[in-house]
Amino acid sequence: MKAKSLSTAFTTNKVEESRDFYIKYLDAKVTFDCGWYINLEFGNKSSTLQFMSPQQPEQQLSSGSGLMYNFLVKNVDQEYKKLTESGLIIIVPLEDHPWGDRGFAIQDPNGISLYIHSEREPSEEFKQYFK
Repeated sequence: MKAKSLSTAFTTNKVEESRDFYIKYLDAKVTFDCGWYINLEFGNKSSTLQFMSPQQPEQQLSSGSGLMYNFLVKNVDQEYKKLTESGLIIIVPLEDHPWGDRGFAIQDPNGISLYIHSEREPSEEFKQYFK
């Protein structure tokens, strides 16, 4: 299979709250919203997330526990300043990592961790793992 794109649809009863959070804090653009299903775009058409309320019995609510969305940004320090000044709670502090990034994490209304980072030169220990 050659996928043209890949995105994640998270099943929740907090569709509206999720939409508002991602618009307010992460500059998401709504490209589809029928009330129970939304598509959010981040910077370009290949970076999207969807949130939906269950419409069928087999569509169970998702848990944000253990789930992390990674947001690669140009300037992580600028994003950190903006989000902390807006009052969001940081769940992972801003720090440099030897695998080649500098980042921090917050949580969305569903309990999903959002890791926001910029790339850095990896340490010698981690350079061997890049392909």
